[in-house]
Amino acid sequence: MTRLKLADLADEKPVRLTLELSARLHRDLVAYALAVNGGDAKGAPTAERLIPPMLERFIATDRAFAKARKTPQTG
Repeated sequence: MTRLKLADLADEKPVRLTLELSARLHRDLVAYALAVNGGDAKGAPTAERLIPPMLERFIATDRAFAKARKTPQTG
């Protein structure tokens, strides 16, 4: 099985956001959800459920962001 970067979909109190995605990105998210669920459509997470942990993972692994966050901002 493919090792995916996204593994855990934690339940936390959500903050609602409304955003628009390209059709291509939505198709990719649906395909990713199938991969997360081992290729089975039944029980696969929705695209909406995937986006928050993907963004969290992205931010957590962005070294430039981590460095900028540690540097005191002047202004």
